[in-house]
Amino acid sequence: MSFLDRVKRAVATRETTEPEPRLSTLPDPGGEPVSDLPLTPESRRLGEEEKAHIARALEELAAEDVDVDDLTSISAGLDRALTSWLADRSADHDAIVQRYAVAVGEHLHRHTDLAWEVVTDVFGTDLAVAAGDFVVVPSNLVAVRWMRREQGWVPSVVGHLVRVRSW
Repeated sequence: MSFLDRVKRAVATRETTEPEPRLSTLPDPGGEPVSDLPLTPESRRLGEEEKAHIARALEELAAEDVDVDDLTSISAGLDRALTSWLADRSADHDAIVQRYAVAVGEHLHRHTDLAWEVVTDVFGTDLAVAAGDFVVVPSNLVAVRWMRREQGWVPSVVGHLVRVRSW
């Protein structure tokens, strides 16, 4: 279950039930028993479906004049998309978040030792870039900041990850 699916489920549940308890718990693991989920991340190589998803997102980003090798370009494109979505909310925000998650992940893939993988951990399964036990789930980076309506964060956050993983 992706991060956005967990957020949607939590919001829907919160709207129909009692207020959230003061004690926090781990996110809902979906249909899998918690005991079956790995405590440390496990990964597998990308399949054809994931490769096609990344390729499609890269084409869409290029059509928006976003250069995934340039963090300023990624940031400007994401900020434009957020501003546009806030103005009319007609676009599918999940698709926007996923597209820019690919931009962030592809940038990290091209400029660090991180490689695209499908990673499963106690929070579920998602596309990620990873090297050993160092895992970045780009959709989480983008989704959390999208929900907070943050702008201009890409160069500093992703730039920091590039500096950490490039040495």
